[in-house]
Amino acid sequence: MELQSLARHSVGDTTALEEDKWELTHLIEEYERIRGIIDEADEMIEKVLPEIPCSDLVRSVGASVPATAAILAFGGDLRKLSHGNQLLRKAGLNLAERSSGKYKGQIKLTKRGNSLLRKHLYFTVFHLLSFNEAFQALHAHNTEVKRMTKMQSMMKLIGKLARMLVAMAREGQTFSMDKAQLPLAA
Repeated sequence: MELQSLARHSVGDTTALEEDKWELTHLIEEYERIRGIIDEADEMIEKVLPEIPCSDLVRSVGASVPATAAILAFGGDLRKLSHGNQLLRKAGLNLAERSSGKYKGQIKLTKRGNSLLRKHLYFTVFHLLSFNEAFQALHAHNTEVKRMTKMQSMMKLIGKLARMLVAMAREGQTFSMDKAQLPLAA
């Protein structure tokens, strides 16, 4: 009761309440309009995706429909790549030493590739860590046994995903838990 009484006599802004309601109504309408556009785009991607080569292979790993479309759009035809490291290089996830003259720097990611491909590979691995048992086991092994930080493990798993996708595309095989190289139980 005391709190309500104090709130009635608060120094809070009580002017322009109608304008705030009007603005909130329009913001909600704008959000719903944009959400409709995104849903429409997702439906279009789902219709076209089966026509794209290797899309079913990427989906078999557990990648979402938008991520599959982005990986294939920015990574190109995975069957033409000879190794997964080429996909990593396209994404700018290859390692290089940053040095100049006498200065010898640390080894870092080059980031000289497609940032959207890099983003979608990262979020695909992030998604796989929630749903794919093979990636969960590899992440646990990297963090607990090999004492990597979670980000180091994520980067390593992105490399593994890229190599898996290229190998699956070249062989025309879908993802199989039996073929996933899981760490041995200690």
